[in-house]
This record gives sequence, C-alpha cells and structure tokens, in this order.
Amino acid sequence: MLQSKKMKSIYTAAIALLVLASCGSKTTDLAAQLAKLKVERQKLDDQIRVIEAKINANNPPKGVAVSAITLQPKEFSAAIVVQANITGDENVVANSQAPGTVTRILVHPGQKVSRGQTLAYLDSRTIDQQINALQPGINLRKTLYEKQQKLWKQGIGTEVQLMTAKTEYESMLSQKSALQANRDLYRIVSPISGTVDAVDLKVGDVASPGSPVGIRVVSFDKLKAESELGQGYLGKVNQGDPVVVRLSDINDSIEGRVSYVGRSINATSKTFTVQVKLGNNAKLRPNMSAQLIIDNYKKANSIVIPISVVQNTADGDMVFVVREGKAQAVFIEVGVEFGGEVEVLKGLSSGDVLVTEGYLDLDNGEKVNIQS
Repeated sequence: MLQSKKMKSIYTAAIALLVLASCGSKTTDLAAQLAKLKVERQKLDDQIRVIEAKINANNPPKGVAVSAITLQPKEFSAAIVVQANITGDENVVANSQAPGTVTRILVHPGQKVSRGQTLAYLDSRTIDQQINALQPGINLRKTLYEKQQKLWKQGIGTEVQLMTAKTEYESMLSQKSALQANRDLYRIVSPISGTVDAVDLKVGDVASPGSPVGIRVVSFDKLKAESELGQGYLGKVNQGDPVVVRLSDINDSIEGRVSYVGRSINATSKTFTVQVKLGNNAKLRPNMSAQLIIDNYKKANSIVIPISVVQNTADGDMVFVVREGKAQAVFIEVGVEFGGEVEVLKGLSSGDVLVTEGYLDLDNGEKVNIQS
C-alpha cells in the first residue's frame, strides 16, 4: 500500500516535469520568431525609406500655393482726406441796418457791384418827411445868418447876434445830417466789391439787421476751399502742408497748400477750420463740393506692405514670410496707414519675401510653393 502511494507520487512529478519542459520549449520558439520578425521589419522599413527618398527626389511635395513679394524700401506718403466746400474768401449777405419794408431792388444775380454801392431801398418815408419838414427852417436860418453877417461887416449889430444866428443855422443842419444818416440805415449796401450771387428778397418783404435773408455778394477773386476737421487731427495738419483740392463735379483737381488752420475748437462740433486759398478760377463756383487731400506725412526708405495681409492676433499684428521654402510667422509693429498700405516700423526688412495671397491657409513652418 505504501509502495503504491510512493509510485503514484513519482509518476505525478514526472508528468509535471514533462509539462514544464514542453512550455519552456514553446516560449523559446516564440521569442526566436519575434526576434526574426523584428529583423525582417527593420529591413522592410529601411527599404521603404530608400524607395520614398527616391520618389521624393523625383517628385518633391509642392506645399501650399501662395503669392509673395520681395520687400524693398520706398518713400511712403500719407494724407488726410476730408470733404470741403468752395466759398469766397469774401462771401457776405448784405442786409439793412434797420428794420423796414423793401421798396426797390436795384441789382440782379450775376451783376457786378462795388463796395458801398446801394443794392436796395427800404421804406424810409417817415424820415424823408422829417427831413422835408426841416428844410424851410433851415432856409430861414440860413437867410438870417447871412443877413447878420452883412450887418456885422457894416458895424451893425452885436457879436452875440451873429453867433446866435450861426448857431441856430448850424443846429438845423446838424439835425438834417442826423436824419439823413438815419435814412441811410434803410438802404442795403454792398460791404465788398464782387458779384451778386443771390437776391433772396423781393419788394414788400421785411428786411432786418442780421437776418440770413438778404442779397448775397461774393468776391470771385478770392475763392477758397474750407473744411472742418475733428479735434483728433490737431497737430497733424499745419499751415503750408501740400494739398490737392479734388473737384469731382467737374472732374478736375487743384494743387495748393493749407493757408489757414484754426486755433480754436468749436464747442459744439469739436472741430476746427482748415482753409485753402484758390484765387480766381473760372471753373469754380461758391458752394461747390470738393475733397481736400492733405499730404501731412512723408518718409523715405520705408518698408510698406498691404494692410490686408496683416493678421490681428492676441499676441499682436502678424504676417507670414517665406524662409527656406517654409512659411514663418513674424510679429510686426505698424505705423501710419494710408491708401490700403501700412508702414512697418519693426519686424520686417528689405529683401524679406512677404506672403500676400494664401496666408489664411498657412501654419507656421509649413512648406509653401510660391506661384509666379
């Protein structure tokens, strides 16, 4: 019995040894197979790389198609463009100095007039009546004064009588002069020499001092273009700056210089006045629309790029340049902008190749193909 159990144990142990030996043999075979496959894969990878290199050498990848320009320094000019009106340097509305009803108009639009010329009369009958009423008294005192002078020369009468007669006569003349001066207030007189541009009154209308309705007189010898600029342009426009007055209505332009820059700011509009004297020009008319192009910035040897290629990012303004066949993002500092271009103060140099089209599809470091 005991021997039977011992034989059984020996038998079980032998079987276990056989199983272990069998498993170890299989593991060794698998490891050998794995090592062999790795060697074969390495050979395949090497072969693949060789073939790819040959293919790429014959047909290199084209990269992203872009357009580009080579930057070169140039003179950069900028201007302020603003709407303006043509007006006379002397452009006035003539009116009366006293209120009254218009009785006669002596001029018409287009008529040339002189300074001080009467353009219209207002009703002054009341004053005329007062002047006429004074005349008999004036004539009487003149006669008395002249008689007193003759008597005085003959040694008749006193000096007091002579002086009294003279004073009374001169007093009446002074009253007449005062009434005549008052009557002159009922005339509309041209304050300048020029041309009647508009007659906005008619007989029977009531004219009054300071009214915007009257007779407009313009001096065509002294025309100017005038505009209002926002206070943000203070210090950016100066007297003497070159300017082009563009007249789109007649398809013409006039070159000149800024002749006047206002020194005060309008409290309501927050603007200041800019004027350009134009002299006498038969093509121009008062109130004609114009455009002022004020050349207020010029710099030589500037790097200038299209404003459209500048991308605004959280880190700043950026453009793409091409270096060694790849796109490279470059951050720049920009200056003055005008006419679709912007001056680059930092970040770009002469000779840089700037991507101008296709930049929206680029990633930094991506290969590019510049299209001709």
